Amino acid sequence: MPPTFDSIPLRPELHEAIAHVGFEELTPIQAAALPPMLQGLDVTGQASTGSGKTAAFGLALLQSLDLDQAGTQALVLCPTRELADQVAAELRSLAQRITNTRILSLCGGHPLQSQRKDLARGGHIVVGTPGRIGKLISGGHLDLSALRILVLDEADRMLDMGFIGEVEAIVERCPTKRQTLLFSATFPDAIEGLSARVQHQPQRVVVQAQVAPDLLRQLVYRCEPGERNQLLVDLLAHHRPQQALVFCETRGDCDRLAAFFSGRGATALALHGLLEQRDRDEVLLQFTNGSASLLVATNVAARGLDIPSLPMVLIAELSPEPESHLHRIGRTGRAGEAGLAISVVSAPNELGRLERIEAFLGHSIPRGGEIHGGGGLGFLTPPNRTLLILSGRQDKLRRGDVLGALVKDAGLPPEAIGRMDLTARTCAVAVAREHATQALAYLKQGRIKKRKVRARLLG
Repeated sequence: MPPTFDSIPLRPELHEAIAHVGFEELTPIQAAALPPMLQGLDVTGQASTGSGKTAAFGLALLQSLDLDQAGTQALVLCPTRELADQVAAELRSLAQRITNTRILSLCGGHPLQSQRKDLARGGHIVVGTPGRIGKLISGGHLDLSALRILVLDEADRMLDMGFIGEVEAIVERCPTKRQTLLFSATFPDAIEGLSARVQHQPQRVVVQAQVAPDLLRQLVYRCEPGERNQLLVDLLAHHRPQQALVFCETRGDCDRLAAFFSGRGATALALHGLLEQRDRDEVLLQFTNGSASLLVATNVAARGLDIPSLPMVLIAELSPEPESHLHRIGRTGRAGEAGLAISVVSAPNELGRLERIEAFLGHSIPRGGEIHGGGGLGFLTPPNRTLLILSGRQDKLRRGDVLGALVKDAGLPPEAIGRMDLTARTCAVAVAREHATQALAYLKQGRIKKRKVRARLLG
C-alpha cells in the first residue's frame, strides 16, 4: 500500500491544506523525494509532468518558510509562463492555511512596473521564468540574499529553449549556502553538467513515466515519405476523436501540418517556441476549453500543458529519444480514461528510432491495419468558441458577474457557457459556437456590473 501524507512530518497547516485539496497517498516521486528535501539535502529528480513533483518540492519550500523573515526565501525557475503560473497556483493552494504567505509569479508578458511594486511589498516565494527573473535581479528589484532554496523545474526544457546561460547567471546571484532542487524529465549530458555545477552532492531520485497498459492502446502505421500528411488525415477520419494532440519535431512542421489539417475542415492550431506569449496563451485557451480540435505541437511546447485527458495522441514523426516518446504517449490514457496513441513511420531513419523505442518500452508496438482514406475533417469543428473579455480580477471582475451578464442580460442558455478562465487582466469564456456571436454582440453594447468591457472572439 502506498504511503500517505500522514507519515510525513509537516507543519499542521500543511496537513490541513493537504486534506482540503484531497491528497491522501504519496505519488512515487513524492515518497522518494520529500524525505531528503525535508532534510535540507540537494535533490535531482527525474519525473514527468503529472507525477506530483510540484507538490513534492512545494511542500519542502513551505515547510522551511520563516514568516518572520520578509525576504525572498525560495525561488522556482520554470521554462514557460504557463508552467510558472501552474506552479504558483499549486503553491498557493498548499499554503492556504499558512497566513500571510506571499507567493509571486514573475514572468514575461506582464508590465515590469507592476512586478517591481509586487516585489517592493515582499514575496516569500518567487516563481518565474529565467528572462524576467534575470531582468528583475539585474535591475536591483529582486534581492536573493535571504534565499534558502532554489528550484530548477523542467531543466531539460529550459535547455531546449536556450535558457541555461540565463539560469546559470541567476544561480551566481544566489547565496552559495543554499538547497538546490533540480527536476527534469530527461537527463542529457548538459543537464548532468548543470547539476554538477549548481548542486552539492545531490540525492538522485528517478521515477519513470508510467503508462497504464489497460487504458492506453498504441499503434504504428507505415507509409511512404510523401504520404505522411494524408495518412494523418485518414487516421483522424477513421478514429474520429473529439480532440487530439499531434506531435511534430520542428516548428516549421507544426505550422505546415496545422495549415494542412485546417485546409481539410478541422480547427487546428500550432504551438511552438516561436510564438509570442500572447499567441501561446490564446492557443492554449482555445484548445483546453474546446474551441480548437487539434493542437499541433513540438515536444518543448507540449510539456507541462494543463490538459487533464485526451482521447488521442498522434505522433507525426518519431522522436530520436525513446524517453520523449514515453512522455508523448503519456498525454492520453490519463485520469482513468481510455486513450489511443498512434505513431506514423515514414523516413528510413525512423525505423531505427522505432527499434530503440520498442527496446526502451520492453515490447513491440502493434502495427495498424489498413486505413481507407477519402474522408475530410469537418467532424472536427469544435463545439465552442472562446470569448476573451479584456478585464479580470484586478478590475474586480468575478466569474459570477460574467455568467450573470451572459445568461440573465444577454439571454444565453446556461448550458451554452462552458469553462471560464479568469486571470488578473482577462476572462476567457468557452461559449457554444451557435451562441458566440450573440454573446459578443451583447458585450459590445451592454455592460458587466454596470461597466463597459472590451471583448473579442478568438480564432
